[in-house]
Amino acid sequence: MTQSHGFATRAIHLGYDPMDHEGALTPPLHLTSTFAFETAEAGGEIFAGDRPGHIYSRISNPTLDLVERRVAALEGAEAGLALASGMGAITSVLWTLLSPGDEVIVDKTLYGCTFSFLHHGLARFGITVTHVDLTNPETLALAMTDRTRAVYFETPANPNMRLVDIAAVSAIAHAGGAQVIVDNTYATPFLTRPIALGADLVVHSATKYLGGHGDLVAGMVVGRAEQVAEIRLVGMKDMTGAVMAPFNAMLVLRGLKTLALRMQRHCASAQVVAEWLEAQPEVAKVYYPGLPSFDQNALAQKQMDAPGAMIAFELTGGLEAGRRLMNGLRMITRAVSLGDAETLIQHPASMTHSTYTAEERATHGISDGLIRLSVGLEDVEDILADLDAALAKDRLLKSA
Repeated sequence: MTQSHGFATRAIHLGYDPMDHEGALTPPLHLTSTFAFETAEAGGEIFAGDRPGHIYSRISNPTLDLVERRVAALEGAEAGLALASGMGAITSVLWTLLSPGDEVIVDKTLYGCTFSFLHHGLARFGITVTHVDLTNPETLALAMTDRTRAVYFETPANPNMRLVDIAAVSAIAHAGGAQVIVDNTYATPFLTRPIALGADLVVHSATKYLGGHGDLVAGMVVGRAEQVAEIRLVGMKDMTGAVMAPFNAMLVLRGLKTLALRMQRHCASAQVVAEWLEAQPEVAKVYYPGLPSFDQNALAQKQMDAPGAMIAFELTGGLEAGRRLMNGLRMITRAVSLGDAETLIQHPASMTHSTYTAEERATHGISDGLIRLSVGLEDVEDILADLDAALAKDRLLKSA
């Protein structure tokens, strides 16, 4: 199995031959904390890195090894690392790369827990966190200093769908001696492959689309083999201990098998929903990369194979209208997370991004009335019918 095979083929087959495992079509689940050594000498050689082998499942495990190789291949990276959560991936990377006195430049808009870690975690230990508007790459060139070690961003950004030109930002960052870390959770490697565009490391909340079924919490990092090995032994093993459980690795492997198929359906339905929302008089603004009205539609077409399945929108009635809409839904589920088979809706300002103060949300482009919709795999007609019924119910309430 090589990179010449198609995406879906690699997601299903890469790195595993049933004939190596008594014909078992599904890779075995290795539920073990430690591993036996054939001899004392063999154990010492494995510890020293002089021969391959597993030592302890906090460092590596055959089930995790397979999901790491598979996700790395889909991202076009040399190596991967499986972690306990998306935040485990992010924190393990940044604790490895940064030291007191260093600076990390980040985009204006970030997931709430990432924002909290940067300001409540890294900043407390003498690391400077600088926010710039990375939708304009030139702002990065002006902001970089001789202390800048890393540039970190999401694209599309959670929750307002801002895009960052990965190639342009990577070129500027590398010219200044900084590494580029991209959170590719929203897009997945099916839609965007940041490594090919110049990024050094890619992180994922595998809880979302990679798993795809809302039944696990997991994270992934991919990049150059030498650097991923350092993150494994420093950021994960020694600093965070954020180790993915083998059972969750098995669930991610299961999810990868249908990732291409699911993303095609997610994206097709999201395009229909976004166009429908934009046509509704109650909707003030829709933020979706697949709409011609989206400010960065041209960048989306250049950098993404499809616009994704996440939509942000605001109603003309503001926050209260948004709450009435969410409370009026019957099928669409009020829940955080994304990438599940179920369509999910949430209010970022009071939920996923509540770690921002009101002033910070205003500064970072997260309005109080913004609603985030993760379009699922239901029949799109049923998604539209539920949204339409909730809007109709709100109209009746206002006219009463």
